[in-house]
Amino acid sequence: MTTTTGTLPEKFSVLEPWAEDWALATRTERYEKRLSKTIDELGEFYDAIAPHAEEAIAYLDTFDVKDLPEPETRLMHLLYSMIMVSYPVNIFKQPRIPDSGAAFFNAAVEPAI
Repeated sequence: MTTTTGTLPEKFSVLEPWAEDWALATRTERYEKRLSKTIDELGEFYDAIAPHAEEAIAYLDTFDVKDLPEPETRLMHLLYSMIMVSYPVNIFKQPRIPDSGAAFFNAAVEPAI
């Protein structure tokens, strides 16, 4: 598992308890983490991060995405994980996509920034 190191930006330190588990650098890692959690655990994470998402996005928009400092990169990864769990929490009500059987989505490459 590839996590970023360091802490979150000071103004988002309230989210630090979630960063070690969820500030994951790749989509594959975020998806695997999602599948390893119960829907209640996903809900707790989502409910903790979502109220801060707009402010965090506005904050990150003040930086060049190609030159983010480590704390800001960690915050961005945390937001990516929140997005990864948003559909399971708000729509599916379970970690996996409903009615998908044994199907599994695996990205070959990460999108370019």
